[in-house]
Amino acid sequence: MSKNTALIVSAGNGLRMETEKPKQYICLGDRPILAHTVKVFQDSKRIDDIVLVVTEERKDYVLREIVEKYGFSKVTDIVTGGSARCESVYNGLKACRDTDYVLIHDGVRPFADEEMIRHGLETAGVFGNAICGVPTNDTVRIANFVGQVEETPMRDCVWLVQTPQVFSYPVIREAYDMLFNDGEAVADLSVITDDGMVLERAGGAVHMIRGSYRNIKITTPEDLQTAEAFLLK
Repeated sequence: MSKNTALIVSAGNGLRMETEKPKQYICLGDRPILAHTVKVFQDSKRIDDIVLVVTEERKDYVLREIVEKYGFSKVTDIVTGGSARCESVYNGLKACRDTDYVLIHDGVRPFADEEMIRHGLETAGVFGNAICGVPTNDTVRIANFVGQVEETPMRDCVWLVQTPQVFSYPVIREAYDMLFNDGEAVADLSVITDDGMVLERAGGAVHMIRGSYRNIKITTPEDLQTAEAFLLK
């Protein structure tokens, strides 16, 4: 049996939410968004342990008000995040112990489900990775910085990327080691917006699987309203 670790990244400041409290700690229904997210993986029989990545100043709060309050027994470590998302993920990867597959997930995506976990692990078992996403329903255009359209890709080939993103642990760990330790590291780490990009930089092929249109990332007040509506269904 493989050991599967959920690595939940929740070290952002959430400026687009326009609140003093970071978005992951805003209540959705009766509990913080992050608590909803952790519960998905706590309840999954396919997940053995959970590593949380948060800001240094929130570690005690998360332990007390998220992990202990809601009885999340699978949380084995709470790690300090970095200044960029990929730094936070790397810190989390280094905290994994004896992991075979790691499911990297955004702390503000509370509507992931067991089917995504199952499908992701099965696909990663064949290809080494599985990236959740959904096909776009809209026409997509690629524009330059002055708004001039340079390309209109075929809609059928365009996916909106989500998490969880599932990887063979040795493969994604090696890709992250290369990113941070080789001589051609990215100067601006903020341009790396998901973990599949790190694998692609290392020469790996990324495999998409179907996620869900409900699996939203809560980043704006409008997203929060949508999430509240989902809770009622």
